[in-house]
Amino acid sequence: MAALAADVAAETAVTRALLTALDEAGWHTATPAEGWDIADQITHLAYFDEAAVRSARYPDDFRAETAEAAAAQIDPDAIAARYRDRTGIQVLAWFDQARADLLATFTGLDPAVRLPWYGPAMSAASSLTARFMETWAHTQDIADALGVTREPTDRLRHVAHIGVGARAFSYAARGKPQPADPVHVSLIAPSGTRWTWGPADATSRITGPALDFCLLVTQRRHRDDLALTAEGPAAEEWMAIAQAFAGPPGPGRRPRGR
Repeated sequence: MAALAADVAAETAVTRALLTALDEAGWHTATPAEGWDIADQITHLAYFDEAAVRSARYPDDFRAETAEAAAAQIDPDAIAARYRDRTGIQVLAWFDQARADLLATFTGLDPAVRLPWYGPAMSAASSLTARFMETWAHTQDIADALGVTREPTDRLRHVAHIGVGARAFSYAARGKPQPADPVHVSLIAPSGTRWTWGPADATSRITGPALDFCLLVTQRRHRDDLALTAEGPAAEEWMAIAQAFAGPPGPGRRPRGR
């Protein structure tokens, strides 16, 4: 957990580096997420960091809270709108505090302990990995809004891992059964090493750069803009609906051309 928390902290530093020079107008730069500006991206992270801390510290209260939320349905757009009266400085201060609390809370947890969430419970390790994935994905929107290209690192393995693990959820979110056929995923890491998941002899396969796979499963790029190869019907279908994040099916992004 300490190593995972260190990776979350390192990714957080990348996020903050994009924010510190923003003036108030800069905080309201539109991002590729329709209707969301940079401030909305950060309040989203802060809000769910606090939720993750509550799930770890007060699991019974959190279960009751999420039962009510499930009845009303979680609406990220409504959450974003709720905090639009805050200045950029206030948003950054909230994010800093929420992220510090997250890291302090999760670093000492048993990685296998089960924590409630919006949907199925997760292990503490998976919950913190999800916070890493969300940080990376929302920072991608911020980088795109600012016209910045981030240097990918092997920390992307966290995003790829949760993306592979979320294959069943990608189907469940759409009310569809997951095919029985396994999929072998083979990705080239930014360092040049190869990461693999799934049986090596599977006839359905996904191959390509790890960065592109992460952009796919977080729905930050359209499949047509990525250098991923799918072989077999199970791989083809999964790539069309892949979703690493919780909640209802995302709308995805329009093709932008390689």
